[in-house]
Amino acid sequence: MTDRSSARDGLRQFIDTHFDQQVETLARLVQCPSDNPPGDCAPHAELTARLLEAMDLEVERHPVPAGFAQQHGMRSVTNLIVRQRFGDGPVVALNAHGDVVPPGAGWTGSPYGGEVRDGWLYGRGAAVSKSDFTTYAFALRALKALGASGTGLAGTVELHLTYDEETGGMTGPGWILSQGLSRPDYVISAAFSHHVVVAHNGCLHLEVILRGKSAHAARPDTGADAIEAAATLLPALYRHRDRLAERPSQTPGITHPTLVVGLIEGGINTNVVADTLTLRIDRRIVPEEVPEAVEAELRQVIEDACRALPGIAVEIRQILLARPFAPAPGAQAFAELMCREASAVMGKPVTPIGVPLYTDARLYSEAGIPTVMYGAGPESLLEANGHRADERVPLDELRRATVVVAHTLLQLLTPPEETR
Repeated sequence: MTDRSSARDGLRQFIDTHFDQQVETLARLVQCPSDNPPGDCAPHAELTARLLEAMDLEVERHPVPAGFAQQHGMRSVTNLIVRQRFGDGPVVALNAHGDVVPPGAGWTGSPYGGEVRDGWLYGRGAAVSKSDFTTYAFALRALKALGASGTGLAGTVELHLTYDEETGGMTGPGWILSQGLSRPDYVISAAFSHHVVVAHNGCLHLEVILRGKSAHAARPDTGADAIEAAATLLPALYRHRDRLAERPSQTPGITHPTLVVGLIEGGINTNVVADTLTLRIDRRIVPEEVPEAVEAELRQVIEDACRALPGIAVEIRQILLARPFAPAPGAQAFAELMCREASAVMGKPVTPIGVPLYTDARLYSEAGIPTVMYGAGPESLLEANGHRADERVPLDELRRATVVVAHTLLQLLTPPEETR
């Protein structure tokens, strides 16, 4: 049996030798659009499956029923699972998502170009999180090659490649877990910088509809103006937003709850009193908060602001409730292992942090599975231009992250000396 040091060297050598192929694979993934919305992501899943099968990995395709996908804002979803068994032992799942936000304007090249410039690969999804399709796949391939050399690994590595993180994850990891397709012992979920993420915010989306009464603009007194009603509601929402800054989170990397009105739509025509106005609110929930209490409070703010408005009715509908990601039992030791391996490869301390975003990692942690977020990326999401023009990933960090994941898997799948 090879010792631990030579095993690490073997993993790194495999990753270095195949790194050009890894970069080419990432470029292929970026070049295939998988924007969400509209969420028609089955074609990208098929491309991914074929690329992995060309690497001698067995890929399970799990299409989500169309009705369930549409219920959650998706047109088509096929989840991919790869299972590589090395013997009896823990099951470690590596989860990344292939759906991406639409590219928007401001790119200096094609958002689907997969172009390499000055050591960075550019394109939508390059950082969030098609890069980690390759980080996890090539770490697994390295481990598979090591296992073939006679190293006594024990356990199973799974790839969970999913396609609805941008719309809440219920047809991705939520579907995999609810259908009993997998029940891993540990999960590494995609990240966007070289930190180890152990907590993140939750998110509440509410849709508010203000209903008034239309009237001719020459006789506005005969109507009830929904747009004017919004002029009362919006200041109340922003006053509430400002008070949220007085509730600091105790989680490093997360400041305090936030609130944004991200969408407003209403009116019939310029010469008509608006009978309806719809707005959508994004309320980020810090790990210390109770989501149900957050929603109740926000509903009360809306109802109080609109109660005295004559002729105006208010409807409030929950669009999304994503709970915060907080450590499950056993996650601390797992995070410490990941930090040690990352620090060794990066050559500097890597410590656990929280982030103000929300991701699919919460779904595994909610199921009681020790979960951490780690993957390819620069120092911060801002450097990666995540969800912005010129999204990019540094190739050196892509290589290093792949080594870190491979080394972590080696640790998790190597039995203690006394059981060998």
